[in-house]
Amino acid sequence: MNDYLDKILRGQPINYEAFLKKLPEQFRRRHRDMFSTEKVQFNRWLVTVQDETAFAELQNLVEAPLNRIDAARKGDSHRHGTEVSFLLVYHGGLASSRPDVVVIESDFADIGFQRAGSVLLIENERNFYQYQQMLRCTGEALGRAMHLASCDVVLGGGNRVTRGAILDWLQGYEEVFCAFDYDAGGLQMFSTIAASLGDKATYVQPREWQPRLGRFRNAPDSTERFTRAISLAERLGFNSLAEAFRSTDKFMEQEMILDE
Repeated sequence: MNDYLDKILRGQPINYEAFLKKLPEQFRRRHRDMFSTEKVQFNRWLVTVQDETAFAELQNLVEAPLNRIDAARKGDSHRHGTEVSFLLVYHGGLASSRPDVVVIESDFADIGFQRAGSVLLIENERNFYQYQQMLRCTGEALGRAMHLASCDVVLGGGNRVTRGAILDWLQGYEEVFCAFDYDAGGLQMFSTIAASLGDKATYVQPREWQPRLGRFRNAPDSTERFTRAISLAERLGFNSLAEAFRSTDKFMEQEMILDE
């Protein structure tokens, strides 16, 4: 089930009929409200999440139980397995250039430092390593100065930050800035985070896309993935980004920010 959910988040087609058979009954009854589908080839459908809140509940349900009590809540104590998340973090209290590690297990988080009021989630490892430049670019996009003293920087690592336990931990921040790829996958990740964190979550993007259209160089894997990105951007209210997709017929990868 986790493999299906990961592919849905990444905008990859799945065998929807097989997916429905694995869906827990309470979600199977609601699948027409939760998802919209488009058949792209034999036994393969592109799935778009329509109800982000219900999808987040589904992710939490199918996530490996943290202990036997948690497993019992999910209906089967024998599903118990250890689920621990590790996050790399740059913060103002670092004594060197090496990032710190946050360990998140169930309702417990071992962070070993005083977290800032804000956090910047960065999807790509190279961009995470260049966190000072990413803070500067984020500040320009937001119209305010961004410093490590007031904003922690976390490596998102793909869909890692959409896990239930990590989303719960992120609730402890006043502001959560999301620096993801400008494509269907990045938009879906933000949509999932925003469904959990609400107005705390902000998708980092330039105020003006026109001067940056030349940085859209990543050709979509499929027409379906491209149209899905436009649909997500419009649904999230990012109409300028949707227009940038249409103007270039391409996506922009996060690494292009480092050229600025």
